Amino acid sequence: MNDLAGRTLPIAAALAVVLRGERLLLVRRSHRPDAGRWGFPGGKIEPGETVVAAALRELAEETGVAADPLEVLTAVDVIRRDGATLHHYVLIAVLCRWTHGEGAAASDAEEIGWFDLAALRTLETSADVERLAELALKRAR
Repeated sequence: MNDLAGRTLPIAAALAVVLRGERLLLVRRSHRPDAGRWGFPGGKIEPGETVVAAALRELAEETGVAADPLEVLTAVDVIRRDGATLHHYVLIAVLCRWTHGEGAAASDAEEIGWFDLAALRTLETSADVERLAELALKRAR
């Protein structure tokens, strides 16, 4: 999205950082810009939608999993440049606790999985996934 001067505007998106005991739910993206990488379920916040509602909607759409939101964990800037700014996402991570559903890949998720921190560290992940996972596990204790 661009403003009237042609500058790239930040796009707000929500992430559902879902804990199930010591494991976190990740999806492997099937679409650009992070196709093939593992990350938390999430997507753009729709007009009039709260951050928490967006995180839970994206979680349901991508995985079929249900969770209770606990708190807004943090925000992450993802900025890609090629000289000029190609895109800028502000990802707002919502810490959630799993309530039900084993999950199945849907929407733009190619695959889903539950990972402990050690297993997560072996994956090819999107930006800040490991940091968000560590923060979520620390906050949940």
